[in-house]
Amino acid sequence: LLFSQRVLLLVASDVDALCACKILQALFQCDHVQYTLVPVAGWQELETAFLEHKDQFKYFVLINCGANVDLLEILQPEEDTFFFVCDSHRPINVVNVYNDTQIKLLVKQDDDLDIPAYDDIFRDEEEEEEDSENESDSSEPLEKRRRFEEEVIERTMKRRQRREWEARRREILFDYEQYEYHGTSSAMVMFDLAWIMSKDLNDMLWWAIVGLTDQWVQDKITQMKYVTDIGILQRHVSRHNHRNEDEENSLSIDCMRIAFEYDLRLALYQHWSLYESLCNTCYTSASFKLWSVQGQKRLQEFLADMGLPLKQVKQKFNSMDMSLKENLREMIEESANKFGMKDLRVQTFSIHFGFKNKFSASDIVYATTSLMENTEKEGPETTNFIKALDSLSRGNLDKLHQGLDLAKKQLRAIQQTVASCICTNLVISQGPFLYCSLMEGTPDVKLFSKPVSLCLLSKYLLKSFICSTKNKRCKLLPLVMAAPMDVEQGTVIMVGIPPETESSDKKNFFGRAFEKAAESTSSRTLHNHFEMSIIELKTEDRSKFLDALISLLS
Repeated sequence: LLFSQRVLLLVASDVDALCACKILQALFQCDHVQYTLVPVAGWQELETAFLEHKDQFKYFVLINCGANVDLLEILQPEEDTFFFVCDSHRPINVVNVYNDTQIKLLVKQDDDLDIPAYDDIFRDEEEEEEDSENESDSSEPLEKRRRFEEEVIERTMKRRQRREWEARRREILFDYEQYEYHGTSSAMVMFDLAWIMSKDLNDMLWWAIVGLTDQWVQDKITQMKYVTDIGILQRHVSRHNHRNEDEENSLSIDCMRIAFEYDLRLALYQHWSLYESLCNTCYTSASFKLWSVQGQKRLQEFLADMGLPLKQVKQKFNSMDMSLKENLREMIEESANKFGMKDLRVQTFSIHFGFKNKFSASDIVYATTSLMENTEKEGPETTNFIKALDSLSRGNLDKLHQGLDLAKKQLRAIQQTVASCICTNLVISQGPFLYCSLMEGTPDVKLFSKPVSLCLLSKYLLKSFICSTKNKRCKLLPLVMAAPMDVEQGTVIMVGIPPETESSDKKNFFGRAFEKAAESTSSRTLHNHFEMSIIELKTEDRSKFLDALISLLS
């Protein structure tokens, strides 16, 4: 991967991509590779960035974008242009897989890609034109006729075989491309690369952990995949963070230490009050049904069961009595089991900077996401991207704290929106899926025009709705959610979320369904996001688009 030439980095707007980018930047720094970094939020920006830079650069690195479409078809590059693609989006486009020359995919060896065999989807164009032989007239007419008939039969057979092959190819590709899902986190793939090159540092390891945690927070991977990858990272953590000396003296002011722990599944609780965190974490607020009076009562009973005074629970976590904090996790877990919350503990990692600062991996994910999708200040998108990227460096704790404050606001906004959607019955069953649409003028509606925030809201809403509904059939349905995107342009942003079941494989069929529904109704849609299950749509086309989606999925 060493170049004497400059490299263009095209990085998508998600936390895993930012973490992979940080690792790659550190590697480039080690080897004095010159690069230019361009953030890309969607396909349009990717194409524009490529067109602007294709004359100066021959090497392009794409992080969390580019794997699931035919890159050469979209970008039409010159033959001496090379792409290195590190992208967790699956399925990977088959042309990218089988193009050895210009496209190099960075994937983990043990990732199960299920790619169709080459011969099933590609065939060399056979010479369709059979050479019609010029027969001499001297041969018998009978002989001529027999040979002609044989040729006709042979051609018919060939055509039939080709038709059968094409039908089978369509079927194979349909099965392969039907569902969208996620492979190993790109930050983990980059860390693997660093490790193979013996250049892995503790900082890189932390970014790999944050990248994986982002996939878990955004609900992109199964619990099984998460636990497996945590196990892989845990071995690296013990390799990098073991200390033999006397523990007291080992932690200097500027050092950093990563530790594995079973932590509480409560968002930002160490930087908030325990009460706020219980109210604004999806898992607990959905289990208690906090949008109802009954749910608020259950929360009070839960706190009473733990024997924690309200005064302690409602003040900043840092200011709580040390005596209470020592056994807090055990106390909470014991009470949570009585209230039917069996999964309140989760395997994760935390980081210590010097003596004072301790953060868990999910704190960083929430903070970085909220910096990236900050809607408070008007300005170019790239400023948010750079701020979010900077907050991942340990020298920038002030930016990280800014992110944590923003994240609390965003989590509150999500919880309040979920509560109002459920209390005003905005979630309606459309037959094959549930549907919810946010109106213009809803509080915080601007935040939900951003893809990551809208996805998080949709996932929280679906989980909460399933806890609140009595209808057994509704519990098994996926959700389509829409929010105003650009009022002046008259567009909405729409996302599809797979059903929320215990055994869910997190595979999403909405990407393909959205494409088909848009095609069949000629709706004016924009498939600009790297996640296929997020689209933008003209508001007046919404009803015909939804009708088509219903009939398609029924």
